[in-house]
Amino acid sequence: MKTILVLVLLSMLSVMVFAQTGQHKLIDKKATAETNALYDNLYQLSKNHILFGHQHATEYGHGWRGDENRSDVKSVTGSHPAVIGVDFSGLSGRPDSIIEKVKIAMRKNIADTYNRGGVTTVAWHFANPVTPTDFYWKDSVSAPAVKMIIPGGSYHHKYKQILQTIANFAKSVKGKDGKTVPMIFRPYHEFDGDWFWWGRSHCTTEEFTTLWKFTVSYLRDSLSVHNFIYAFSPDNKFYSEAEYMDRYPGNEWVDIVGFDDYGDFGRFGIYKLDSGIAKLKIVNDFAKKTNKLAAFTETGLESIPNATWWTETLLKSLKKNKLELAYVLVWRNDETSPTHYYAPYPGQVSEEDFIKFYKDPYTMFEKDLPPMYRNNKK
Repeated sequence: MKTILVLVLLSMLSVMVFAQTGQHKLIDKKATAETNALYDNLYQLSKNHILFGHQHATEYGHGWRGDENRSDVKSVTGSHPAVIGVDFSGLSGRPDSIIEKVKIAMRKNIADTYNRGGVTTVAWHFANPVTPTDFYWKDSVSAPAVKMIIPGGSYHHKYKQILQTIANFAKSVKGKDGKTVPMIFRPYHEFDGDWFWWGRSHCTTEEFTTLWKFTVSYLRDSLSVHNFIYAFSPDNKFYSEAEYMDRYPGNEWVDIVGFDDYGDFGRFGIYKLDSGIAKLKIVNDFAKKTNKLAAFTETGLESIPNATWWTETLLKSLKKNKLELAYVLVWRNDETSPTHYYAPYPGQVSEEDFIKFYKDPYTMFEKDLPPMYRNNKK
């Protein structure tokens, strides 16, 4: 009798353990071991920390471009960001010779980040595939391309060719260990605005969710890309979970839920922190309910004129409500513009406060990271 009871208890325990370990699973059942490890480590770290990210951090910065192993963040703190943003914009809409040069530079950038132990997230500002314009919507010029590139659309074949280029590139990025490098892929961001050709006014909800599902399915199931973690990120135009989910394609199509928010955190000198904090909580709570990771996928204050923005605005907002966010990413530092930058450089007015932000135990930079591409559970 005791033996039967023990077996029953062991069986129940195994089911409970499976349920606990099986909660946060990637939507790609064939994801590489390194991609699964990254996802799990991001989840584990989010319980007590947040990774700091910066777009294009090691490609260029304030007054420089292409310097080896350099970033403005490293120049200030001694460490690169934990998360470095790149963009697949250069993989389409350009001559093949230019695309090949983009591939070489980006492949090295992503591999270098992986080899150092950092994390790569990928945005996709790609040119309108139907009309010869960039990613911004231009009235009377831009075509409403979403309905044309989804299955049944007149440009669907062209879209498949673009995805084939992305797939071939993604699978070609290898670390010095020979492994394919995992990436957080964040397509069609800020879709609730109208400034991009995939924005709310330029396609229906059904068209957008069809585009999302086809993109994931074609990359994952047809082109065998198994090193992507898929991130969903509208802008800040939601005030409830229902509004946040308006164009959500479903739990089986998303790994990370996030959002972009500049407007609540000081843009044009306007601070609406209560609103921004409330949105962070909406996304955080939705992630917990759906067993996803949450992230603050884009934010920042252009030119950072507020000398204490890092600790008094961003850090306090992130720490409110005991959120569990995988990372926060600020936008790029332009190499030539005297004003378009979102992370400090040596001598910038917020440099001292940023060092305090860096030293806070809650934030993690590249030097702080444990091995992200292997299972660290004891």
